[in-house]
Amino acid sequence: MTDTQRNPADTSGTLDEALERIHLSGPERDGWLSNHAPMAIEALVRHGHARVAHRWLDTYRPKLEDMPGSVAPVTALNWQEALGDISRVADWTAFFERETADRPWRTVLAEWWPRLLPGIAAGATHGVIRVGHAVRTLLEGEETAPRVRELAHALGYWAARHQPLPALERLAPAPDAAAALDRVPLIADQDGGIRSRFEQLTGFPDWPGRDPAGPEAARAAIEELVRAATHRYATHGHADPIMLVHAATAPNAVLRTLPALPGTLWTPSLHAAWEASAAVTSAYGPREAQPVTEHLPTAQAAQAMPAAHAAPVAPAAQHPQEVFERAAAHGDDHTIKFADTALDVGDAAALVAAGRAIELNTPAW
Repeated sequence: MTDTQRNPADTSGTLDEALERIHLSGPERDGWLSNHAPMAIEALVRHGHARVAHRWLDTYRPKLEDMPGSVAPVTALNWQEALGDISRVADWTAFFERETADRPWRTVLAEWWPRLLPGIAAGATHGVIRVGHAVRTLLEGEETAPRVRELAHALGYWAARHQPLPALERLAPAPDAAAALDRVPLIADQDGGIRSRFEQLTGFPDWPGRDPAGPEAARAAIEELVRAATHRYATHGHADPIMLVHAATAPNAVLRTLPALPGTLWTPSLHAAWEASAAVTSAYGPREAQPVTEHLPTAQAAQAMPAAHAAPVAPAAQHPQEVFERAAAHGDDHTIKFADTALDVGDAAALVAAGRAIELNTPAW
């Protein structure tokens, strides 16, 4: 991938125009489904697909709904009573638009991140994911008005959908993130919406155990978690191909936000990222894994399983940009976002997982 393809500043006009169109809509549709347009568009532009961003939005835009009306202003004095009240989403958005207009966006983010972090499950983790995309854009490109406004919309959605998880027991420790995800107990009744599923959570493996020795160690642990969750999708994503992408994209959103936060917030961010990833895994993970042979040469794959049960072997992993091009052509918003995270991880197993998402999810067109 070239520097031009990865630099959102080179296509800022397209991104900003798209964000201005998106900000005419609310953060949800059909009662509870999240508006994925700002996240998918940011990923498309970042990876060199600005030319299709408006076409993608033209297709997606009819699904969206207008921003709900105001109930009563959120202020610095009454914000706690409005936390987690989705009927106040317009009030929350207006509040953060005022905050980011009056103060540097990093200052606003640092103040509100620890307030919102306990509710990381908000909107099926889409609150934090949207913040992560917005922060990445601001860190890597020009701080234009639509990009700052997008952060305000993202924070407003997170605050309005703020959802703490139940009190969780610390189960037996796990040696690494992959083992911890493997040991997450699945909820008994994997049915219904995400809120009812999360209410059944009781405990997660104690990972990473002791607090890391400083901010950089916390960052490394989140990177390990994102890598493990991305790899795991290849063998476990079949259970719920849409929802299980969030086991990787939610902690990756936290990882993307760290550079804009004080180091004192990195360890709490690690713990919240782990809870988000484990919660999605528990609520939607399968009882059994499915073998993946894409990364094996054909001869090895044939030896790995009996001929009667052998699955077709997909082509060897492609160049990262080719994988993202496949995701962009596929058009599904979750597939695009997961491919974006897989490219952040960047290894062959992550690219195989991205290919699996392309296979499992329904194309947008």
